[in-house]
Amino acid sequence: MAKSILVVDDSASLRQVVKIALTGAGYDVIEAEDGEDALKKLDGRKVHLVVSDVNMPVMDGITFVKRMKLLPSYRFTPVIMLTTESQEGKKLEGQAAGAKAWVVKPFKPEQMLAAVAKLILP
Repeated sequence: MAKSILVVDDSASLRQVVKIALTGAGYDVIEAEDGEDALKKLDGRKVHLVVSDVNMPVMDGITFVKRMKLLPSYRFTPVIMLTTESQEGKKLEGQAAGAKAWVVKPFKPEQMLAAVAKLILP
């Protein structure tokens, strides 16, 4: 069975690019358009990894990661932040929230897939 990855980004075109890369590598992709939408999709199903943007309307990525980590089923789910933010302060905030990797946009699909392969839950 394919491993599931939740992709959270307010840009539909970016979700599409990430989805193509991930499904091409054999992963199942669940899409969410912001942090609030993503939390609704964490409904008990197994999610092996989350890829989340930082800057989104409704609920930003860092708030989403903090909330997700409070859910017992998803406490240990690894998170990759995929963002235009490259400031050290934002990275530290992301790490403190529970993000395991930081990939800056624009990104190369193989760079993201390498991070996914390294971090995804067994």
